[in-house]
Amino acid sequence: MSAFCTIIHETDFCVVGGGMAGLFAALSAARHGKKVVLMQDRPMLGGNASSEIRMWICGAHGENNRETGLLEEANLENHYRNPGKNYHIWDGVLYGMARQEKNLTLLLNCSCLDAEMDGAKIKSVTGWQTTTQRYHQVRAKIFADCSGDSILAPLTGADFRVGREAKSEFGETIPPDTADQKTMGMSCLIQARETERESTFIPPEWAEKITAEKLPHRMPDMENPQENYWYLELGGDRDSIGDTEELRDELVALAYGMWDYIKNDPAQKEKNKHWELDFVGMLPGKRESRRYMGPHILKEQDVRAGGKFDDIVAYGGWTMDDHHPAGFRTSEPPNIFHPAPAPYGIPYRCLYSRNIENLFFAGRNISVSHAAFSSIRVMATCALCGQAAGTAAALALDTGKNPGEIDVGVLQEMLMEDDCYLPGLIRPIGEITRQARLIATGENGEVIRDGVDRPRDGVSHCWHGKRGDQIRYEFARPVQGKQIRLVFDSDLMRKTMPEMERKVNREMNANRFLKMEDTYPPKTLIRRYQIWGEFADGRKERLVTEENNYQRLRRYEIGAGRLVAIVFEPLETWGSEDFRLFALDVQGEYEKE
Repeated sequence: MSAFCTIIHETDFCVVGGGMAGLFAALSAARHGKKVVLMQDRPMLGGNASSEIRMWICGAHGENNRETGLLEEANLENHYRNPGKNYHIWDGVLYGMARQEKNLTLLLNCSCLDAEMDGAKIKSVTGWQTTTQRYHQVRAKIFADCSGDSILAPLTGADFRVGREAKSEFGETIPPDTADQKTMGMSCLIQARETERESTFIPPEWAEKITAEKLPHRMPDMENPQENYWYLELGGDRDSIGDTEELRDELVALAYGMWDYIKNDPAQKEKNKHWELDFVGMLPGKRESRRYMGPHILKEQDVRAGGKFDDIVAYGGWTMDDHHPAGFRTSEPPNIFHPAPAPYGIPYRCLYSRNIENLFFAGRNISVSHAAFSSIRVMATCALCGQAAGTAAALALDTGKNPGEIDVGVLQEMLMEDDCYLPGLIRPIGEITRQARLIATGENGEVIRDGVDRPRDGVSHCWHGKRGDQIRYEFARPVQGKQIRLVFDSDLMRKTMPEMERKVNREMNANRFLKMEDTYPPKTLIRRYQIWGEFADGRKERLVTEENNYQRLRRYEIGAGRLVAIVFEPLETWGSEDFRLFALDVQGEYEKE
């Protein structure tokens, strides 16, 4: 190492891996006041969701189960800034979230290659940055491995496992009878664009030759807006880390071969003449490799039972979607969907190491069996786990405790305050809001302080108003107001491709159809509003004036003394005829008597 410069970073929290889980782990800790370094081995953030892989973000099925928190913030920013769903603008949305956070230092193109230990604790990690030809050593109190491949596991001695357990180990029904090292494979995705003119395609000599006989259960469908060729999958029966380069070559040959079939096969050529190849991924999107082992290993039975854990900090809801290890090389179905409830809880004990004292993990590497992994691996679920891990790290740093020692009840309150839904829990309402006299025109005024910020069990939990309606809090005694917190309705059941015959619920596109409507902020969001304060001396003052809101969660620092009432006045939505609000909270302190 001495031949090259080494940059030393002293920080509170270090996150390795900048996919959706790692980005949100870093952001959540930074927003809770901690100094954070995020080390990412690629030039962009987002991992499998980035422009160089382009897998869309999937999550929990079911009504109003869309994941909120930081993921919804990113998606809504993307709706506002990226109506055409351009992947490079999406990259910029994620990059901007990191760059604009003052407590976060971003190390891109920096690959973690070493770790220094102090007993059972990580002391530092070191990465090599290809662009600057420098080493970066990050010394931190707490670390999180969100790298997907769990690079810190072999570097630190953290307990991990690879492959499929035997049925007998946990009493599961999905695994094989005998344990093995097989995983789900990886894919190089392709994207196509429909054009007004006809186009041809000449495949390279090294493209794999594909015929209809090779495509049982995998026939491409260019009319399907959900077609993204995920089934071009290989490597589950090989080393999902060590063989990645060779597998990439095979996958790229497979991708070009598939496009050759779509454009040149006699049965496909005429109907696909207006489609042209727009993107071929050169970096495989991985599904599975190393999985860490925490105090609890989430199992198939836990998922099926709905994850009723006291220490729930995130949730899943994708089916247990188990892919065949041979991927494209088997004539069997590429995957089997085993039912899973939506939502089901994920416990905190799955997010930190059982033998390394200061190590969190989040993403597709958390502490689960292979069977449970087949559900939790989708990126929206990974994102929730990342925000939970980062928030837990901030709490551990605040209290001087290791990950396994923090008060999980406090963590749960912090997550819900940050708009992370935790099934079965109700967000606590502060004393000032709870004791205020509520006067609301419109419908269902009291629900704005019931602690449930989405429709549940047939109840909307949402205030509905028309133009001229208001919400008013009158406080029990004068208040030193610090913050106003609002949760709007971002339409958790929104459809993102309304013009397509098949309704789909994706935030980014796969194939690009010639006639595709742009996507804008949900119509249900309140765009313009103001909040008035009334004071003990009779003054009335406007505390908040918002002209262009497109987010679901908004907080405003107000610093208002001797406040006796506030009035929320909605003015305009993004298209809905009524105004909708899930929560209005006032935080501060009563004036001392």
